[in-house]
Amino acid sequence: MDAWPAVTTTERQVLALVSGGGDVTQSDIVARTELSQQTVSRVAGDLVERGLLLHGERVSRGRRGQPSALLALNGERLFMLGVSIMADAVSATLVDFEGRERGHVFAQPQPMSRAMVLESVRAAFGRLCDEAAVDPARVLGIGIGITGYALPGGRTFNPPPALDDWVGTDVAALFGEAFGRPAWADNDGNVAAVGESLVGVGRWARNFAYLYIATGFGGGLVIDGQLMRGTHGNAGEFAGLLPTQLYASPTLGLLRHCFARAGEVHETIADMLAAIDVDAPAVDDWLWRVGDTLSLVCGASAAIVDPEAIVIGGRLPRGLAERMITRIDMRQTPRWGVGRPQPKIVPAEAEGDATALGAAILPLKLNFFG
Repeated sequence: MDAWPAVTTTERQVLALVSGGGDVTQSDIVARTELSQQTVSRVAGDLVERGLLLHGERVSRGRRGQPSALLALNGERLFMLGVSIMADAVSATLVDFEGRERGHVFAQPQPMSRAMVLESVRAAFGRLCDEAAVDPARVLGIGIGITGYALPGGRTFNPPPALDDWVGTDVAALFGEAFGRPAWADNDGNVAAVGESLVGVGRWARNFAYLYIATGFGGGLVIDGQLMRGTHGNAGEFAGLLPTQLYASPTLGLLRHCFARAGEVHETIADMLAAIDVDAPAVDDWLWRVGDTLSLVCGASAAIVDPEAIVIGGRLPRGLAERMITRIDMRQTPRWGVGRPQPKIVPAEAEGDATALGAAILPLKLNFFG
């Protein structure tokens, strides 16, 4: 396996600005930081020499002197594997240094035991590298997102019954040993929020709440561009806001139940999502049940966190997220004719499998862009 690149704090600062999207030059970095022109020039030159950055065309910013060269991440420099462990399926995504998806594999091993999941991921890893023509030695790390909240210490998780074999498992250590690479693990809501921060809403919102809707209901908080994990790694567990028995949790399990009530039975959530019509009467039924829940959680997030955006994401098709947004009532009373500023409520913008993509981006964010 290729050597893991080590970067300094200043190099991370430069890489983070380049990764934020848009055209960025050395002069732009000087203007946005307290770094001198000489320091930025030296650091950028070193990063280009090491293959982490590329020089692009020269552009003028209306300043005197020679136009500055655009800087861009070198997507071919290294790759990451992202793994999503769901209650009913596992998926894997290959991501390059720019955060672009290079391939995705979805599987439904039965049972969802550690052995079966590892076997599925090994097969997916080989297939992804073959199809993308990527040497496996250039895949330098693995990120894993797993359904379930973190237990004390942050290295083990409390998953749903379908993942009982994973209770008490150090997920990162398991994958690190199995694949001979550094590995990082977090719950699915957190890693999806991380992915969104780098290649989605995070490109225009430094502060957002990410509502992760799948088998369960959770999420993540991104504050000033960084994931806020909290004491135990469970910040953003929005389901904890809901009084027991009073509010229906907006899960895809409940949506599957609504389809079954309407006579459309799906064996798994994955099967339901593959066939879903977001305008079906069963969806109307589900939205009626969860509308108050969504309004409560979004209103609480706006009041407590004051984010720029609230992102509706997870395992949802975009059309379903858009329909959910129309049911959200922020329920504020203006004072002197003026209401409190409210966040934008938007569908997730990161494309693809939210958890697998975010899991692959997690090591990049932690080690290069954090």
